[in-house]
Amino acid sequence: MREDLGFLKASSAVVKVAAWIFLFLGLIGGSSLLLGVVPANPRWMGIVILAVYIFIAFFFFLVAKITDLLAKIINEIKKN
Repeated sequence: MREDLGFLKASSAVVKVAAWIFLFLGLIGGSSLLLGVVPANPRWMGIVILAVYIFIAFFFFLVAKITDLLAKIINEIKKN
C-alpha cells in the first residue's frame, strides 16, 4: 500500500489542476455568453454553462480532497 501513496498524491494534484481548469474555462465561456460575445446562443445559456462548470469543478475538487484524505488514512494505518 505504501507504493500507492505516490500515485494517490500525484493523481490528487492532477485532479485539482483539472478542477481549476474547468472552473476557468466555465467562467470564460459562461461570461462570454452572458455578455453577448457569442451571438448565436441566448444569454441565459451562460448561466447554465456557469452552473455546470462550477459543479464539475466542485466535483473534481471533492474527489481530490477525498484522495488526499485516503492517503492520510493509509499513512496513519501504516504507522501503527
